[in-house]
Formats: sequence, structure tokens, C-alpha cells
Amino acid sequence: MNIDAYRRKYAYGEDYGTSDFKFGPITLGEVPDIIENRGYMPDTSSIMYKITGEVKRVVVGPEIPFYLEAREDLTQRMVYPMRNGIVEKNDERAWSVIYEITKYGLQKHASKTSDFNGFYVTAALSIISPKYMYERIFEVHERVDEETGLVKAVTIIPQPLAVAIAQKKPTCVVLESGHGNTQISPISRYPIRRAILTINRGGNDANIITAEILKDNGYGDLAQEEKLVRMVKESIGLVPRDLDQAIQKAKEDPDRFRAVFKVPGTKIVIDLGENSWMRFLIGEYIFDPTHEIFESYWKRGMPRPRDVKVGDTIVSGVMDMADAIIEAVQRCPVELQPYLYREVLLSGGNFAWKVPEEMKDVVVDAAEKIKLMMDRKGIGGVKVTLTKDPQYSVWRGCIVYSVAVPDEYEWNWERMEGWLKLH
Repeated sequence: MNIDAYRRKYAYGEDYGTSDFKFGPITLGEVPDIIENRGYMPDTSSIMYKITGEVKRVVVGPEIPFYLEAREDLTQRMVYPMRNGIVEKNDERAWSVIYEITKYGLQKHASKTSDFNGFYVTAALSIISPKYMYERIFEVHERVDEETGLVKAVTIIPQPLAVAIAQKKPTCVVLESGHGNTQISPISRYPIRRAILTINRGGNDANIITAEILKDNGYGDLAQEEKLVRMVKESIGLVPRDLDQAIQKAKEDPDRFRAVFKVPGTKIVIDLGENSWMRFLIGEYIFDPTHEIFESYWKRGMPRPRDVKVGDTIVSGVMDMADAIIEAVQRCPVELQPYLYREVLLSGGNFAWKVPEEMKDVVVDAAEKIKLMMDRKGIGGVKVTLTKDPQYSVWRGCIVYSVAVPDEYEWNWERMEGWLKLH
């Protein structure tokens, strides 16, 4: 088998999202495997740990629930390595989780065929990832390969580029919105780095306001569990066509918009009752937190989305999505701008909002929301597309990249592209 045929057979993708780690080989087809990007550090001094002979110091994947201890221990022992897409340079607990999830994925899909000599791995990181993250991700794969022999070569690409590759759109604007942040990246064959904007607002911010809504409705004890809050958000959160009109309609007809969530496998039922109009705040907060209704939450201590400095520019954490698109595009040559507006691609789990059939007059999906916001800014005719299964777009782009990049292109630190050969 020649090297190109081998690479097509053993292409492998990794999307290091702030909330979820998507991974797996080309043989999975359209949908990757997913585990949460987190790790649990068990109490190794426990007598049960001694009796059972356990040696795991970091637990990842579906085994985590079996190691959980008291609720009060979660904050100390549960490690979420990424915040806003970034792993701190010297946070060794966080890097140990990154190592474990990487190894977990590769071992799960280790091939037993006679010709297998390691995967061609394309890893995707946030476009604002500093150089040290590239260095550490390479080190993680080198270590995994030394222990398992499962990585033949590895490369790293920005998440928005992976989306553009998956969608086969060489000229476009990609909004990649995950748990930690939203990356707005004009692309003309390659991301236009001087035009990139990153807003420190993502799925975690929707979780934060969901937790506040739970507290306001008497569920403060449940609001302490991050995973439960996320489940509530995904179940009841909606994106309104117009926030003021949605709130008015929900108050006039609370039964129609009632927000009820039963926690699977338990007797716990969360019911917002006459306050079900609050479900619209969850979705609106992602797209436009400038509405005055959110001021009351900030005054009560809810953290605002943080500003971020990109070069010499400060990007407000509460900038609405339409303004962010416009500002990014206006940093590009005028001749290019109309072509960028023709293809606005939305990707990432933070854009995967549902639209109940019985609420279509009030509720919209992410693509329609962005289009409405752009229209209100005076920019009509913008084509906005929500990628198919937006949570998986980056991973699919990684697979395509692994297949497409020729073997002779070796990693270049100046261009930040090519293969790092491990064996």
C-alpha cells in the first residue's frame, strides 16, 4: 500500500472543544465519538482505592460517574482543562487530562490490521491558541505514541479552517461557537488572521444564565452541578425571533411556553411555571446580551462575558454576533467583503438550538437569528448557513485535512502547517 492510500485509510481527527472532545478515525463516517473534555482526580488515599488495587489518578470518559464522591468534592476533583478554548501553560492537572482523553480516543480505535502503523492525526484547536499549546499538543501525541505506537504523524489546524474545509467553502466567514468562546474568522483560502475576532462568549455563558434562572426559581441547590445545568439549558433554552415579543407572548400564554425538565433517572422535576418566559433569555444571551434585561443579572453578581485583547484591539465580551461579523469583514479588503457576506457558516454545539414546531412563530434557529440581526443592521441578502450537525463540523474537516495533506509536507513553525512525523 502506498503512503497516500495508507493515509486515506488511517486518517484520524481530534477536535479539542472546551466542553466536548470529538475524536475518531475516518471509518466512523459522519459522526465522531464524543466524551466530555474533563477529568476526575479520585481520592487515592481512600481505603476502597487500596482494596481494589486501582491505579488511575485521572479518570476520563464514561467511567467518571463511577468514581464520583460527595457533591462538595466536585469543585476540587473535577478538572475542566480548557476555559475559553485555552489550557493554561503551567496547569499540569489540566494537561494531564488532555493527555488522558487523547490516549483514550486513540486506544479505543487502535486498529488490529496487519498493515497498521499508526494514525495520521489532525488535531483542531481554537484559532486564538498560543504557540505553547501547539507545542504541548505535539508533546502529548509524542508521549502517547511512545507508549502505544498509535500515532504515525500529527498536525494541528485552527477550528474555523476545519469547518471551511468540511463545507468546501474557500471564501466565507466561519463562526465557530463552542462552550468557551465564539471565533469569527473570515477565510479566503486560509484564515485572514488580521481580521479574526474572538468573543469570550459561548455555551458556558448560556450555562451561567441558566444557573441564575434556576436560582431565581428555587432550584439553587441544583444550580451548583455544572452538568445538570447544561442539561437544563439544552432542554428548555430557546432562541427568540424578537426577545421583547417572545416575553410578552409567553407571559400572556404561559401554558404554551411552559418550561419543564425531568432529570433522567431521578424523581427531580424542574418547572419554571409562570416564569417560563425566562427560557428565552438563555438563547438570546448568546446572540445579543446587550438587551437591558441582562443588566439586572450583572448587578446581582452574575459575571459578564470577559473582554478579550486581540493584538491592539479590545473585543467586548457582550458584542452582539451581527456587529462581530461586520467588524471582522470590514477588516478585509473592500473588494473581498461582498463575497464573504455571501457565505456565513455557523458551526459548533453552541449554535445547535432547537425550534419546537408549535413555537415557530416566536422561536428561530441560529442561522435565522443571525440573518435577522444582520438585516436590522442594514446588511441584507446575507446567506447564513448552519452546518449539518454543527457539533461535528470541525472533526469532519480534520478528517478531510488528514486525507488531503501530502506526506512530504512536514511541519513548519513559521507557516504553522504540515506533518510532524513520529515514526
